Amino acid sequence: MSDQLHDEKISVDVEKDSASRTDSLVSVSTNVGWRSHPWATALLRWGVEERGTVPVPYDERKDTQFYKIFFVWFSMNFNILSFSTGTLGPIVFGLGLRDSCLVILFFNIMACALPAYLNTWGPRTGMRQMIQSRYSFGYFGIILPAILNLIGLCGFNILNCILGGQALSSVTNDNMTWTVGIVIIALLSLLISFMGYKVLNWYERVAWFPVLIAFLVALGVGGKNLYNAPPAAPATSGTILSFASVIAGFVITFAAMASDFTMYYEPTVSSHRIFWYSYLGYIVPIILLECLGAAAVLAAPNVPTWNAGYGTAGNVGGLLEAMLSPAGNFGKFLTVMLSLSVTGNIACTLYSICFNFQVLAPGLSKVPRYVFSIVGTMIALPLSIVGAHRFYVTLTNFLSLIGYWASAYGAILLMEHHYFRKGDFNTYEHADWNVPGRLPWGAAALAAAILSFGLVIPCMNQAWFKGPIGAITGDIGFEVAFPLAGLLYIPLRKLELKYQKIN
Repeated sequence: MSDQLHDEKISVDVEKDSASRTDSLVSVSTNVGWRSHPWATALLRWGVEERGTVPVPYDERKDTQFYKIFFVWFSMNFNILSFSTGTLGPIVFGLGLRDSCLVILFFNIMACALPAYLNTWGPRTGMRQMIQSRYSFGYFGIILPAILNLIGLCGFNILNCILGGQALSSVTNDNMTWTVGIVIIALLSLLISFMGYKVLNWYERVAWFPVLIAFLVALGVGGKNLYNAPPAAPATSGTILSFASVIAGFVITFAAMASDFTMYYEPTVSSHRIFWYSYLGYIVPIILLECLGAAAVLAAPNVPTWNAGYGTAGNVGGLLEAMLSPAGNFGKFLTVMLSLSVTGNIACTLYSICFNFQVLAPGLSKVPRYVFSIVGTMIALPLSIVGAHRFYVTLTNFLSLIGYWASAYGAILLMEHHYFRKGDFNTYEHADWNVPGRLPWGAAALAAAILSFGLVIPCMNQAWFKGPIGAITGDIGFEVAFPLAGLLYIPLRKLELKYQKIN
């Protein structure tokens, strides 16, 4: 990775030639039929982004406001979902504050590196993350990762809608149901995502500030109670590693959407710069809020108002409202701001969901991007309402599971890029992005990922399944998936290259 993070020598002529040869492919003219509708024309005039999976030509990658990627990831993670993820250490795994915070710190430092690095590929290729992945998984092979990614992205939206709905409901003393709160959160997020890249970036640049004020006030009026955490039982390797798999699952899945937000950046930007903007955008809010969540939920039993707000159902929104209640009506206003903090995450997730639908069914690439924001909302909304009262069970199982596939996926991309393509972005030929015969078969990538689960499954330690290894060590599935999938990919890809004839 360190070699790639040096400023690569961009072969301008080669890529410009490639772009000029494929203007008909990379323009957004695939949506000509849709543009004939008056409402579609009006949306374009209003600044709604239309581009879906079609790569951005070299000459159109002109965005030089590179700092925006920091705010995209910072606002996405500076919300009550990060706070609630930190509560899992004490509530689900029985860890004390020290052990919870150490796991949060160490495993986030490690897991954030992969998605931050993949952010640096967007300016070089001008491609969405799942389109880049076709150059490893193939035109049809990428459908399986796209399905898994869609499940993960929709799952995050469901969790965020539940949390936002809970928080909104708590402000009204439960006079407004969780369901109504969930609907409000989902519709606000849809509006932001529907507009696309420019509005999304603007929103993420400002969305974090009221959230910061809310958490600072919560610490100011209730911080003294955070020292009331009861002593915890000694941690075991099993509980530590199982919590670590949840922490890693929370962040490592960003790898499958990383370059969706950097593909418009000027190609000559330093990879170091994009990496550190992205890395800090992940690690700063996630670590701070996850540790705060662990501290707050441990202190809650000793603070009657906090304990009542949190309740027996694990109402994170109610806990935050109770923490802010000493501030009176201003505290209620800040609770509303906290409930809206999830919209930044949901909007970005809906944005990436659009491209996964288009990769899943390539014919849908002719449909404007914003249509799938509506589809993603229609999927998440009813499931959020149904799952609202099983939040902790849903959150724990979901975050643990999604880390496995994302770990294997990331390893395969890295091996393809560094071992087989020698780190040369010019080998990602734009003209090939939607031509099956010019892309890998994908058999090697799929086989490596699937075969790695032969060892991942025995290393799992979930509430519903404990493998023979995981039962002893704790859950080490994602730690095993990454090196094993990468190593398996090398001989399998060599075999694939031996027999595949590129058209």
